[in-house]
Amino acid sequence: MTKQPIDIQKFAAHAGSWLTGSAPESDVVLSCRVRLARNLAEHSFIPRLEPQAAEQVCEKLKDILLEAQIDGETKFVPMSTAPPLLRLMLRERHLISRDLAPSEDGQGAQPGRAVAFGASETLSAMINEEDHLRLQAIAGGFRLEAAWERAQGLDRLLEERVPFAYTPKLGYLTGCPTNVGTGLRASVMMHLPGLSVVRSELEKVFAAAQKTGLAVRGMYGEGSRAAGDFYQISNQITLGRSEAQLIDDLVALVPCILDFERKVRATLDREQRAAMKDRISRSLGLLRTARAMQTEAALAHLSNLRLGLYLDLFDGASLSVLNELGIQVQKGHVQALTPGATTDELLEASERDRMRASLLRRRLAD
Repeated sequence: MTKQPIDIQKFAAHAGSWLTGSAPESDVVLSCRVRLARNLAEHSFIPRLEPQAAEQVCEKLKDILLEAQIDGETKFVPMSTAPPLLRLMLRERHLISRDLAPSEDGQGAQPGRAVAFGASETLSAMINEEDHLRLQAIAGGFRLEAAWERAQGLDRLLEERVPFAYTPKLGYLTGCPTNVGTGLRASVMMHLPGLSVVRSELEKVFAAAQKTGLAVRGMYGEGSRAAGDFYQISNQITLGRSEAQLIDDLVALVPCILDFERKVRATLDREQRAAMKDRISRSLGLLRTARAMQTEAALAHLSNLRLGLYLDLFDGASLSVLNELGIQVQKGHVQALTPGATTDELLEASERDRMRASLLRRRLAD
């Protein structure tokens, strides 16, 4: 496909439906994600896959995914033709990984790499990343089972059309040994501003997760930092356990963390309400008046506003608007949303900082 199917400005102007903020436990749990790693049985794995064979894998999967119309009409974006700004935005929306499109300057797109996703962005498929296929389902709030059902449905549809690399002894075979077995990674994105204030309590959460075989990472998974007080909790083991057992581990732990965060918020409200009100007011003032702002600072201030909503100390924007801004203040979206800004190449960081401040002033105007 040579013609770019996505209008970048329109794409940036709205976020996926899973960010509406109306799902269960959405005051703490932003989203749940289930990812399945799969490889086609008749092709070499990615490290040994020749460029021509990679293109064949991509074309085969493209035809199936377009015909399936996953999540409505399927958008299919080859990395080789996607401009740098769009590739960056796809990462910011959690639709692709840095490994699929490692460079922001248009270089480094290996043959046969692509992503397919539907209108609501709750179901997607990366092609030829670390594995031939990475299926992903996202559900807003604490609805892990709903995400699993969507991922499983797409997995079954594809397995009817193409044979996957699988053995009765080991299960699904994957490029990374840690994914062998179910090939499943389940994660829950949690907003923990209360625990972040009381760092000693946050460390207890990390320790409890590790004892149960779970990992705590930043907003964009492995290797990323916890910007805006968002933490991603996911399973580390896939071999020797069923999908149901892996899901159950998270379903058992997340309510404990959720309850812990709410208790800390209640304590802050009871014992430090004046200080919390001052903190939230300063964040709102900066977001409404700053002339330049970096991404991490914007996310930190938006995190304070989210906490303010919960403590009834802020009512200037809905949770869905704050969720959407969490995506739109990132550098690719900021550039795409600025009237008159180029979409051909990435701008300098200082220019994006001014654009980000302007966007926040508009969206959070008095």
